[in-house]
Amino acid sequence: MDLAFEQGRPASIVIAGASRGIGWALVQQLLQRDDVGQIFALARHTPEGGWPDDVRLIPLLGDLTEELVLDTLAASVSGRCDRLDMLINTVGFLHEDQGQQPEKSLRQVSLSALQRSFTINAGIPILLAKAFLPLLRGKHRCVFASLSARVGSIGDNRLGGWYAYRASKAAQNMLMRTFAVEWQRLNRKGVCLLLHPGTTDTELSRPFQANVPEAKLFTADFVAERLLAVIAERGPKDSGQFYAWDGRVIPW
Repeated sequence: MDLAFEQGRPASIVIAGASRGIGWALVQQLLQRDDVGQIFALARHTPEGGWPDDVRLIPLLGDLTEELVLDTLAASVSGRCDRLDMLINTVGFLHEDQGQQPEKSLRQVSLSALQRSFTINAGIPILLAKAFLPLLRGKHRCVFASLSARVGSIGDNRLGGWYAYRASKAAQNMLMRTFAVEWQRLNRKGVCLLLHPGTTDTELSRPFQANVPEAKLFTADFVAERLLAVIAERGPKDSGQFYAWDGRVIPW
């Protein structure tokens, strides 16, 4: 798989949400590549079993909903490299075991749930772009990819429900599309992508898997492989677009 990293220069990569699920799978797959020089793993916690024993992996722990924390993490990364070749955000929020759940009707909508979903699903991606912008500028190919969701598509919404999650993912799409427009002026080889991973067997989707056909429930490893393949197929002309794991365009 050709990710179009600059030949002779090991790539510097940031994975946000790197300690579990799709983020964890991306870290492990990227560490298998000889053209990767550094992976900065942003996470709130250390993964079960610890981080892989690889000098190229640099864990940076912090709460990504805190803007000052993000700025500190970005400063730490900039102290170790002069530019990024790829940043992938896998952080997302749908539910919690003893708290917020996806709304089944309008009666369940609350301001606190909307605020939390928007902070994590829409706020973190755009604040990552803001914090790391100095390392994204330049004349080199650079990818900024963030996980969205098909349910965030306004044009594809036929079932309703899940107000906070749908709206926060739609907001992320608009924020990242807007960032893509500005970024093009700062790096003509920049590629900003919104990516739908499909239903993945992670903590986020586990309570909602009962009606998912077996063939449509993906492992995190499969999804990580597919997302990297989609990234490899896209260039600057595709920046600001919304793609599914199979490479198909998703309507806004």
